[in-house]
This record gives sequence, C-alpha cells and structure tokens, in this order.
Amino acid sequence: MANLSGFSRWQYAVAALLLLLIEIAIALFVHDRFVRPYIGDVLVVVLIYCSVKSVKPSLPWRSTAIAVLLFAFAIEGLQYLKLVRLLGLQHNRLARTIIGTDFAWADMWCYVAGIALVWWIEVVREKRNRL
Repeated sequence: MANLSGFSRWQYAVAALLLLLIEIAIALFVHDRFVRPYIGDVLVVVLIYCSVKSVKPSLPWRSTAIAVLLFAFAIEGLQYLKLVRLLGLQHNRLARTIIGTDFAWADMWCYVAGIALVWWIEVVREKRNRL
C-alpha cells in the first residue's frame, strides 16, 4: 500500500534490509580506518530510519528523522557512560557491537551526516511528488 507522505512500507523495508546487509558486511569484512568507523555510522541512522518507516510509514518523515538522530545521540551518550560495562556485558560481543563501547564526537557527526542524507532524499522525493 502506497503512503501519500512518502515511500511505501515495502520500499522502506527493502532499503532497511539492504542497509542491514551492508552493515553486516562492513562489520564482518571491512577493517579499515574509514569505511567501518565512518560510513558504517552514517548508514546506521539511515537503517534505523528506514526500519521505523517500514513499520509505521505514516509517521512524518521530519519528526522521524529527528527522533532517530536523538536516539543515536542517546546511544552515543550511553557509550560515554560505559553502559556495556555497567550492565556487565563487556564480554558479550553482540552487546558491544550493538550498543558500542567507545564514545566519539566523530560518531555524532556521522549520525548528523546520515540524517542529512535522509533529509535530502525525502526533500527530493517530496519535490518530485509535487510535479
């Protein structure tokens, strides 16, 4: 079913699945100093955004994008507080991967870049829909 305010639920779901596969590939096979730490962080907020919109496509895209950015900032803040260690999960690889262990200002900028990408795509889509 098409969503008048954006892409269809299935388009967001397919995008989320593709981004998840890319994120997994980066985590498993890329061990560099650029793609893994930066591109992975840019894409993760796009993945979360697409996942949310695939479940609830009627949510306004602007507020959804801002909420995803705030969520990413909150997770990064929890990394600053060493949440994984506080929960006693420092030896759990999955927890360390999902929650993260190290705060970095660069990550915050990557999240902003990812949401800027979402914003740009949604604005372009809106303009095309008006034509």
